[in-house]
Amino acid sequence: MEKLKVNVVIAGRTYPLIVNSELEEEGMRKAAKLINNLILNFEQNYAVADKQDVLAMCALQFASKLEINSLQTSKEATEVLNKVNELTHMLDDHLK
Repeated sequence: MEKLKVNVVIAGRTYPLIVNSELEEEGMRKAAKLINNLILNFEQNYAVADKQDVLAMCALQFASKLEINSLQTSKEATEVLNKVNELTHMLDDHLK
């Protein structure tokens, strides 16, 4: 598989990357666009002068969303497992 060279711009700086597929390239470009949009949002709505502070806020927001999704998925999986166990017990009781 041929590697692709990609340049993404985040906070006005260009980062050269090597990706494994066009799908990965698209994901990198979309992620960079999301980050840049979030940076713009923070800069417009908060008194933040330092790019490092803005990038830290972006990292925190993305990481917290990831954790919230992970917790939600875990909770839903537990609920499904509990329901399956309940149905299994009901079937066992019915078949006895």
